Amino acid sequence: MKWYKTALNRGFHKEIVIDNQTHSEFFISVNTDKTFQKVLGFGGAFTEAASINFSKMSKKNQNELIHLYFDKEKGLGYTLGRIAMNSCDFALENYTYVDDHDVSLNSFNIDREKRWVIPMIHQAENVAKEKIALLVSPWSPPGWMKTNGQMNHGGQLKKEHYPTWAHYFVKFLDHIKQEDLNVFAVSVQNEPAAVQVWDSCIYSAEEEADFVLNYLGPALKASKHAATKILVWDHNRDIIQERVRPILKDPKAKEFVWGVAFHWYVSEAFENLSAVKEEFPDTHLIFTEGCIEGGVKLGEYASGERYMRNMIGDFANHCEAYIEWNLMLDMQGGPNHVGNYCDAPIICDTDNDEYHINSSYHAMGHFSKHVIPGALRIDSPTNHPFIKNVAFKNPNGEIVIILQNETNQETTITIKYGDLKTPLSIAPHSYSTLII
Repeated sequence: MKWYKTALNRGFHKEIVIDNQTHSEFFISVNTDKTFQKVLGFGGAFTEAASINFSKMSKKNQNELIHLYFDKEKGLGYTLGRIAMNSCDFALENYTYVDDHDVSLNSFNIDREKRWVIPMIHQAENVAKEKIALLVSPWSPPGWMKTNGQMNHGGQLKKEHYPTWAHYFVKFLDHIKQEDLNVFAVSVQNEPAAVQVWDSCIYSAEEEADFVLNYLGPALKASKHAATKILVWDHNRDIIQERVRPILKDPKAKEFVWGVAFHWYVSEAFENLSAVKEEFPDTHLIFTEGCIEGGVKLGEYASGERYMRNMIGDFANHCEAYIEWNLMLDMQGGPNHVGNYCDAPIICDTDNDEYHINSSYHAMGHFSKHVIPGALRIDSPTNHPFIKNVAFKNPNGEIVIILQNETNQETTITIKYGDLKTPLSIAPHSYSTLII
């Protein structure tokens, strides 16, 4: 058994060989006969902010940064990514790909993305030695398509522009394909229940179902992107079940919907994911955004603990993939065109050509470095009152157990797997990955 541990205020992986000894009263019982969802992979968002920061670093540091995320041996081994269609808040300003009121979309071009975002993705693919599977999400249609006439502050897509906006998706996918990029899915709308001071657009569940059933779904099906999956919701866990029910209960709309995307803000009601899965067993659950809000917090250990707690909770409740937010931000936590500064796993000091690795990076690594795409979650019940865990079986047969102790108390727990009974001492405020 190998043990990869990140203890209080540390960011390292230490390998320890543990002898099979007498077990304690607390245990995690690993059962490979009971399996759940298949893991698709891990990744982060290629926002304009992330790619601008990346471009400002020296070639030497760019090479180190891209390997830190996408190298399967020396880095996190990311295979997934998320990109915005039009601007999001982590851009220099609002922008779209067409001239105002161009309903024909003849002026459509993605030259903006060719400047920073697309080159960074290609560098990531060179390191990963495979195509990055991309999720495309819009934050807002062009303002002239909306009821409030602007990209920010919510507003709704005008009914007469439903077909225009569906065609816009297809045009964007056409142009992305021409750049030799691979889109595996689109979400209908980022955070459709939030009126934000940045790029945002509001849909009710019924409006989202209507758009998917009568416009986006048929438009994709009639295009060369028919295999592109559609995700709905793309917002928080708190009301996820009540929000997706009207969409997934419509059998015609459901034919176009592959899965449900969700974020971690507001709520850690992980059980809501299982409730969706129980009601709609063939629906896929994908985590598509999460970050530490409120600007940069260099060296803060609680950031990694939040990542770990959320990943364990989500995967234990049928999540299949994890795409966190900005891959890298500057020392302020941007750029962000409305000052909504956040933290990221890697922070770039672009003035001094230096970068800082946060605890959230190491937390992601406890999963992405050891849980291989294609892994199956396996049953891992425990009687411990506060140790959180989730377990997987990799395609190569390895058993991966990830556990977390967020308390101030050191504890002992026994891992039971077949005839193996191995006791472990778990430090306060630590997270660990065990491989059998």
